[in-house]
Amino acid sequence: MENGKRGVSEAAVKRLPKYYRQLCALLAEGETRVSSDELSRRMRCTPSQIRQDLNALGRFRQQGFGYNVDALQNGIKAILGLTRDYNIIVVGAGDTGRAIVNAQKFLQPRFNIVAMFDVDPALAGIDYRGVPSYHADEILTFVQSNRVDIAALTLPKEDAPDMMASLTAAGVTGIWDFTGSDLQPGDGAVVESMDLTESLMMMSYKINHRKDLP
Repeated sequence: MENGKRGVSEAAVKRLPKYYRQLCALLAEGETRVSSDELSRRMRCTPSQIRQDLNALGRFRQQGFGYNVDALQNGIKAILGLTRDYNIIVVGAGDTGRAIVNAQKFLQPRFNIVAMFDVDPALAGIDYRGVPSYHADEILTFVQSNRVDIAALTLPKEDAPDMMASLTAAGVTGIWDFTGSDLQPGDGAVVESMDLTESLMMMSYKINHRKDLP
């Protein structure tokens, strides 16, 4: 069965984790095939949108059969890059940094938090939830001595651009930005920004534009 990305829209790519989660749930339920109608009920979007998204990924659909759940899940897993492990460091051991470590059990098993760093010398040498903590001065030495794929930045926003530049120069290719500093991709690194304030503003917008409200 052929698979692979062919002109996949950004909107479709953002839906891939949701497809993957639903397919994992179907496999856990013992299902071997699924129709676009069933996926649309689970995803709360139209069957035609499902077919359009998945047709762009490859020839996963079989006429009169629907989708093979295992094959589609494996195909999306490969496209999302979940066939390899990723090492993550957390830069900033404050409330947000510790919350990320606390949430590690909810991350995909391929993502491993391997170290935390902070400017507070009192935190150096302390293990937090099994994750060793180091002084911020040791970041580059650690990155140069260990494979680090992703850096979660939870430090003050004014320090984020310089930290990103140093990390990417040292070979880190993914920046998970919690600083709200609007970091831009560059120098071979990709950036995924997480902004709780923006998320709440979108929640506010959706609440105030519901069609069922007077």
